[in-house]
Order: sequence, then structure tokens, then C-alpha cells
Amino acid sequence: MNRAEALEVVEESLASTVPDADLTGLGPDDLFREALDMDSLDFLSFVETLGDRAGIRIDDEDSPELTTLSASADFLAARTGTPAE
Repeated sequence: MNRAEALEVVEESLASTVPDADLTGLGPDDLFREALDMDSLDFLSFVETLGDRAGIRIDDEDSPELTTLSASADFLAARTGTPAE
């Protein structure tokens, strides 16, 4: 998965987890938990959805890397075999 594909998976996972969220105003380095008013359960659901959509296992210790669109896309691209650009 390249970085653009990874970013799409992140955005789809966020939209699935927080359906009322407006992702258009979310910048690549905005902390999306705060910007989208996600609670802990929303975030856990996002991480699970992200892992399912990407076909990878995401461990609890990986959570700090999943705080922004950019960081999450980089994480996925690295984990699925294509390094971040």
C-alpha cells in the first residue's frame, strides 16, 4: 500500500467510526481525536477498523503513532511494505 492509499484507508476508517465528522476541515497534522471529539471507545473502534481495512494487526503500543492523518498514513504505509514518502 502506498502512502496515498494508506491515507484513503485512514480517512475511510475515521468516517466509518465517526460518521458525522467533517473530515474536509481536518489538516494532515491536526490531532484528530481532539478535532473530531473522539472519546476512548471511538478511538479504539477507529484502530480496530483501520487494522481490519489495512489487513494488519495494530497493537496497543502503536496507538501513539495514530494521532494525525499524516502519521497514521505513514504508519500504514510502513506496515504494509511501502515506506512513507
